[in-house]
Amino acid sequence: MSHVFSEETHRNLISRIPDITGRQLTEWLRTVEEGPSLVRFEEKVSWLRGAHDLSYGHAKAIIHEYDLRRAARKLL
Repeated sequence: MSHVFSEETHRNLISRIPDITGRQLTEWLRTVEEGPSLVRFEEKVSWLRGAHDLSYGHAKAIIHEYDLRRAARKLL
């Protein structure tokens, strides 16, 4: 898992995603889950940016959040 931003910056980006994109974070996480099986963090970011016209920062924040949640599920 890649360190992306400070925790505060990450939370700020995540909180603004619905207003900026018109889609809830849960929708974006589902999009990533259902997307192509890419391995590398930057590959996922590039795919999300290209397929959905997102800024680099927001795409990174979504992929980072997805990875955090996926890792948390593995711990349970």
